[in-house]
Amino acid sequence: MDIQTHRGLVTVPKGSYVIAVSGGIDSIVLLDMLAANPELTLIVAHFDHGIRDDSKEDADFVGEKAKQYGYIYETKREELGEHASEEFARLRRYDFLRSVCKKYDATLITAHHADDVVETIAINLTRGTGWRGLAVFDSNVIRPLLDFTKKELLTYAKDHELTWHEDSTNATDAYLRNRIRTKLSTLDADSKRQLLGLRRQQVYLKNQIEAEVTQLLGDDSSYSRYFFTHIDETSALELLRAIFHKKLTRPQTRQALLAIKTAKVGKTYQAGNGVEIHFTSRNFNVKLIK
Repeated sequence: MDIQTHRGLVTVPKGSYVIAVSGGIDSIVLLDMLAANPELTLIVAHFDHGIRDDSKEDADFVGEKAKQYGYIYETKREELGEHASEEFARLRRYDFLRSVCKKYDATLITAHHADDVVETIAINLTRGTGWRGLAVFDSNVIRPLLDFTKKELLTYAKDHELTWHEDSTNATDAYLRNRIRTKLSTLDADSKRQLLGLRRQQVYLKNQIEAEVTQLLGDDSSYSRYFFTHIDETSALELLRAIFHKKLTRPQTRQALLAIKTAKVGKTYQAGNGVEIHFTSRNFNVKLIK
């Protein structure tokens, strides 16, 4: 896709959006592209983790960008500290972004691109993911840059003389994503496109599976122990994942399945994360404690 000379290359439906802008090249390019559509109401949001000493400069830079484009600017700083994990920082960032979406009744939009897809799949595989770890970035977050490579975004930024801030933590190997990114730097464009195609297929299969699970479970609140004892484990774990509202890890779900097969009548099993399972001779019921 040639993105060298044209703004407005990404299209999203008319509406209100909170765009997550870190100040890096990806989100600055997305902001510039979306700015070409006057039918969009954009709120620029920036979360300062407080991990780097110079992070306030990023917040000020993004604030100036929002002002330049004429958009509302929302920001928040938290002192997570330099030892905060990637996962914890991500959770705090998304908590903030979703709170801004709620405030403005808007949809979240992020600048994840093709290279992010490849890196995330690689990270999940490194951690020993299940099949769902290949269907990455499948949620209600809008990600219009998923078909663009990092190289294409850099070309766009240079052609349109955009300025951005480079996150200094991108140069350290302290984070798993940075180490993975270095290893994937030699991956050719065709291989990335193939991975993107496989990811789209996996997302489709995921949606098909979840639709089938919903149909099988129906509106019941009581489930047959006999049924879960006799179906294959893979299917049982998928069904239990939905019953438990995705609150358990896969090992926890597997232990819950064992309890369903073996627990004595009248026993209550604490599965973890506020999930309680109550057993009768034939059935089991689930209680979710907040």
